[in-house]
Amino acid sequence: MMIILYILGAFILALLAGYFILPKALYDLMTALLRFRGGMRQKSVKVGDNVWPYLEGGRRDGVPMVLLHGFGGDKDNWSIYAPHITKHLRLIAPDLPGFGENDRSLDRDYDIASQVHRLSAFLDAMNIPQCHIGGNSMGGFIALQFAMEYPDKVSSLTLFNNAGVVGVDKSELAIAAEKGENSLALTDLADVDRLMAFISYKPVPMPKNFKKIFFAEAEAHRELLDKIFWQIAGAGINNPLNDRLGEIAAPTLIIWGRHDRLIDVSCVSVLETGIRNSESFILEETGHVPMIEKPKETAARHIAFLAKH
Repeated sequence: MMIILYILGAFILALLAGYFILPKALYDLMTALLRFRGGMRQKSVKVGDNVWPYLEGGRRDGVPMVLLHGFGGDKDNWSIYAPHITKHLRLIAPDLPGFGENDRSLDRDYDIASQVHRLSAFLDAMNIPQCHIGGNSMGGFIALQFAMEYPDKVSSLTLFNNAGVVGVDKSELAIAAEKGENSLALTDLADVDRLMAFISYKPVPMPKNFKKIFFAEAEAHRELLDKIFWQIAGAGINNPLNDRLGEIAAPTLIIWGRHDRLIDVSCVSVLETGIRNSESFILEETGHVPMIEKPKETAARHIAFLAKH
């Protein structure tokens, strides 16, 4: 018993030392453990002149599932969700250009159309002729337009609180954007708590040293993130895809958090009415990222939908 206590004490001391002395190393370790839990491994593939990092795991047979992260996110936005998916499917989650470890050049355009064509090139480089595709927020906007532009490459479409359509009611983010304000921008460390509360219905407290890592990452790419935000917001406000939803041929699942402050839940009825072969699922007490806030419940509905298609 004493040996176990000594080992446990040493482990706790190591964690504390890591948090205070090498917080980035501890943060990376926790990320690696999340990936391991979901059976995800980091890989990369050359796409044109760029290298796309991505996570992959799960079954090798069958049609793969490709999931796209939202604005300001990266491939690890799906690491908490992965354990519920990789038991059933091959899961691929890339860093989109402009985010994570992908190319983040300021002199490129990151509008939705450009990202859609880059995604097609990624799938070609991966030798994936057809896939189940899904995305959250900005990633959902890309997935939605991808299903319109490349219908033969899409087996099914899953939209997690996607951007790109306009509902009856305006969200807090949309109201601010119309005033020229970017609600997702971070100007100081205190903004991290504000952003987490804005995104999630019940945000998980983040240790201060981890907040510093999060803020430093956003600060390093502030100009690029601001550029991408306004390209996406401009498209969503001025050229939403509402009138093109009838072009979607793939069976579609619409998943939404009832209390999303970024993209209003009224978008669900717009999507379900516009996309012929679609169904929706609204989670209560959930914000903008249901795959993170309620991964088990979200995945259960997702897997049931995929089993039919």
